[in-house]
Amino acid sequence: MEKIVIEFKEKPDLEAPILIEGLPGVGNVGKLAAEHVIEELGAVEFASIYSIFFPPQVLIDEEGVARLVSNKLFYSKAKKKGENDIIFLVGDYQGLTPEGQYELSSTLIDTLLDFGGKRIITLGGWGIGHVVKEPRILGAATHPHVVEEMKAHGVIFSKDEPGNGIVGASGLLLGLGVLKGLEGICLMGETSGYFVDPKSARAIVDILSKILGSEIDVSSLEDRTKEMDAVTAKLKEMEDLPEPSKEQLNYIG
Repeated sequence: MEKIVIEFKEKPDLEAPILIEGLPGVGNVGKLAAEHVIEELGAVEFASIYSIFFPPQVLIDEEGVARLVSNKLFYSKAKKKGENDIIFLVGDYQGLTPEGQYELSSTLIDTLLDFGGKRIITLGGWGIGHVVKEPRILGAATHPHVVEEMKAHGVIFSKDEPGNGIVGASGLLLGLGVLKGLEGICLMGETSGYFVDPKSARAIVDILSKILGSEIDVSSLEDRTKEMDAVTAKLKEMEDLPEPSKEQLNYIG
């Protein structure tokens, strides 16, 4: 098997698409947000990515059917003026090793360039170690004019947050993209880092809706937020939450 294999179901005709990455990470914030937008926009799966850089395993569905772990690419065509064609990257895992992270990110950038893309938006969680009532969306961008553009949409840029950089695909896609002439933005939703966090994912979707010029229904994320709030309330009654390690809090993905 080659290191990375992309199997295309089709090669859609897209006009300067934006790549939105939402792979697993802290609180699964980026993954939840990307998968929600895929569902709401009716995005179409068009490719599967397999790699020796993913864990050596298969996943088994409810009917007992096994499949090799993978990442998936979806596309959504602009439906009206002012909207963008979009390619979504979601999946089961990020690369296991630094080499894998670099090679997978580089391959995705080349794929985006093949479709004429010029911008990347990566999504992730910023773990702060406690439950957040109203999560902020912190940002990092590759160019000063992109920073100003994102500030106008409510993204917060701080020299102190995140202080230790952005680890994994969310950071590498930006850094490697710059080398090939792409603009990049990372949107990071504040999250405790303890649980899957639909509240933070919803905050990211609200910002994405402004950036993309598309109205995206968030009612299902609101329902999941209420469920999670009930769970955390019960846990607080039982005992204080344990402090996560610095390594856990500094990871963004």
